[in-house]
Amino acid sequence: MVIYQLLPRLFGNKQSSNIKGGTLAQNGSGKFSAIDEAALAAIADLGATHIWYTGVLEHATCTDYSAYGIVRDSRDVVKGEAGSPYAIKDYYDVDPDLADVVDRRMKEFEALVERTHKQGLKVLIDLVPNHLARQYVSDAAPEGVVDFGAGDRRDLAFHKDNNFYYLPGARFDSPEAEERGERWEEEPARATGNDCFKANPGHGDWYETVKLNYGVDFVGDSPEDFDPEPDTWLKMRDVVLYWADKGIDGFRCDMAGMVPIAFWRWMIGEVRRRYPKLLFIAEVYEQERYHDFIFKAGFDYLYDKVVLYDTLRAVLEGKAAASALTAAWQQTDGLHGFLLYFLENHDEQRLASDFFLGDGARALPGMVVTATMFNNPLLLYFGQELGEPGMDEEGFSGVDGRTSIFDYWHPQTLQLWQQGHWGEEGLSEASRRLRAAYKRLMKVLQEHPAFVKGRFYDLMWANKDNPAFDAAALFAFLRYHEGRQYLVVANFSEQEQSFKLRIPSDAMQVCGMKAAWFYAGKDLLGGARKLQFPAQIALNGGLGARMAARTAAVYELSGSAVE
Repeated sequence: MVIYQLLPRLFGNKQSSNIKGGTLAQNGSGKFSAIDEAALAAIADLGATHIWYTGVLEHATCTDYSAYGIVRDSRDVVKGEAGSPYAIKDYYDVDPDLADVVDRRMKEFEALVERTHKQGLKVLIDLVPNHLARQYVSDAAPEGVVDFGAGDRRDLAFHKDNNFYYLPGARFDSPEAEERGERWEEEPARATGNDCFKANPGHGDWYETVKLNYGVDFVGDSPEDFDPEPDTWLKMRDVVLYWADKGIDGFRCDMAGMVPIAFWRWMIGEVRRRYPKLLFIAEVYEQERYHDFIFKAGFDYLYDKVVLYDTLRAVLEGKAAASALTAAWQQTDGLHGFLLYFLENHDEQRLASDFFLGDGARALPGMVVTATMFNNPLLLYFGQELGEPGMDEEGFSGVDGRTSIFDYWHPQTLQLWQQGHWGEEGLSEASRRLRAAYKRLMKVLQEHPAFVKGRFYDLMWANKDNPAFDAAALFAFLRYHEGRQYLVVANFSEQEQSFKLRIPSDAMQVCGMKAAWFYAGKDLLGGARKLQFPAQIALNGGLGARMAARTAAVYELSGSAVE
């Protein structure tokens, strides 16, 4: 599984100019229609199997759509001009920014889902269950659906069937009220989405959102009450079923770790009675909770940010030795097939940003390791394969090395790609080379079952004291499946590395190599020289090779008996 994450608001924006903090009229927005057959074919050609459309659901924004029957948002509870895609204003509607004809916005989204499926790609969208916009008003909910909070007892700080948490006697005070000159009236104040239980959240809080109540009492004596199911459980289940009915193949569940496991177990079970193959991916940041979210909550996959991503970032930046990757994978041993690996997403700094590596090509050894080490799904962030630097000052976000999710904008590399009709004509030579490298890597994953079904053998322990192998710079492992062996070597250093790699007898035995045979290795990524070595050499002195700086190789090994 290779998931390609894109923000439609930015991905297909055809506006030629950008103004810091610009409005929709000034900076424009991408549209569902811009993600046409050519764009989808290019994403499929890269090797993606799924597209995660980020920012689809209607969220709070400074753009006024009141002429279309959509309640206008108060600016002091909106982040940026475009607003956060994670401050959901209507769980049953899509963002009007993304429609060519606002009144037909849902039809246009449904057409995008159909186009995506025709290209053989599956569709993921965000489920944002922990919080919603302070000004949540659904104008598209099916008949009989009651809005979140409509039946709440607002005089109570907590009630099991309240959808929100209240601060009786306190009035909400936005940190943006003075700057924006508007005041969102909210009394009693409600708890903010990041578990901030005070009426005056700060700029660093998710002040534009309200925390949803799943039956956990954060302020009283009873910690939780789940029997019978709280009202929020029922409402959120119905939201999931609504989108599943529209052909969505799965959900990336925002901040899933802030919602009780008991809810997830119940909701996923309920939904899968009708949609047994619906995919659920959880955003969880506490490693100690990984096991429970997989085996108790029922998620298919979890983000692995705090273990592999953080370690790989340290290695790529030269702040940790390559051998640190061994300790990293051992922390999640037994869970690797359930972990979604990535080097970029909307929360993290771009690889090519000045805050990270300054050049996307320098991340290739990390990308190869991320993609080939285990049988895990992989996430690519739009523009990552083009070397998008994310160094624009869009407005709310500032220059932080990230592509803003709060502003109207168009990342330059994406616009060049679009102007070339999603081909290579408009791309720089550097972007072309990088995209070709990603495409070769994805091809390896799709064409060689060892990287989807096979097993892994870390070679670092056998080379820990090997003076001819620099474990601070190099990381090496084997993948094997049904008699086929692959050797992966990544050079994270800024210098070419000459080395002699020892492959121990135990590794040869478990992966099916013969100690008396002669082996040749062809780099499937096309960058390294061919390997030729007797197995006895690898077993004893070590097979010799050279690897250029900031590169990786995936050698497909073939052996023959020595005559």
